[in-house]
Amino acid sequence: MSNLSVHLKNYLKLRRGLGFKLHSAGMYLRNFVRFAEAKRARFITTKLALQWATQPPNTKPVQRGSRLSVVRRFAEYVSTVDPRTEVPPPKLLPYTIRRRPPHLYRNDEVRRLVDAAYQINPANPIKGPTLGTLLGLLAATGMRVSEALELDGGDVDLERELLTIRLAKGNKTRLVPLHGSTVAALRRYASVRDSVYPHRANPSFFVWEGGVRLGYDSVNRWFLLVSCQIGLRKPGDQRGPRVHDLRHHFAIQTMLQWYRTDTDVEVHLPELSTYLGHVHVRDTYWYLSAVPELLQLATLRLQPKEAGR
Repeated sequence: MSNLSVHLKNYLKLRRGLGFKLHSAGMYLRNFVRFAEAKRARFITTKLALQWATQPPNTKPVQRGSRLSVVRRFAEYVSTVDPRTEVPPPKLLPYTIRRRPPHLYRNDEVRRLVDAAYQINPANPIKGPTLGTLLGLLAATGMRVSEALELDGGDVDLERELLTIRLAKGNKTRLVPLHGSTVAALRRYASVRDSVYPHRANPSFFVWEGGVRLGYDSVNRWFLLVSCQIGLRKPGDQRGPRVHDLRHHFAIQTMLQWYRTDTDVEVHLPELSTYLGHVHVRDTYWYLSAVPELLQLATLRLQPKEAGR
């Protein structure tokens, strides 16, 4: 094992111990270390990092910059134990990430999506109930897809109407209260699941064919198929609604309801931020600028205060 491989192992262990997932970053860095080893490099240089970040030639600027930033942080760590390490300058390969505006689901679109999901692959007794219940849960709670997929049976307390989200973003655990209608849907699903797979060894709450834990790739594949079936997307269109937008739907509908009922949004916004599992409340504030109707309502709410000055 090379010195860079040892440094990478220690680096990932340290940062993951601090609560960082580093799924994509870990993949990038393993790829970089293999690249460095193929070049017989004994330490990190700016030239080496730049060569790796810009390959292949058709790599998009944002991806180049993102890859280099991952190596830069790793190089900062390695430089503390190997003074030969060069840390790439911050302004090398600059890039800007433009956050994609969420699709503004209408309530009827969500209902059609969930209803259609229940009907997928009728010959299979578990796929439809699993996908339909999952999409309904995402819309009703604003959970991240990954959080729902990682739920185990013990995390779903239907008697107390409560979900436990373990080791979510920021390495935090949080409790998510459930509406009675959501509890009823989860209870129906659990009954179907247990009748299809009564003796499964997998503890996952959401299961797929064979009783295995449902994976994100399966969710995304069937979501795209169903959304095309009901006309929300066109086949091959990369700009249509995403499954992650169901999380945005919950947040947006909650804030719209607050503004329409004259609720003090400033007071309650930290509560929504905690419920959604945002690391910073500014992540929740983003919806105000991302959604025109919310921005308009916030502006109208502000105008009487300014007039009274």
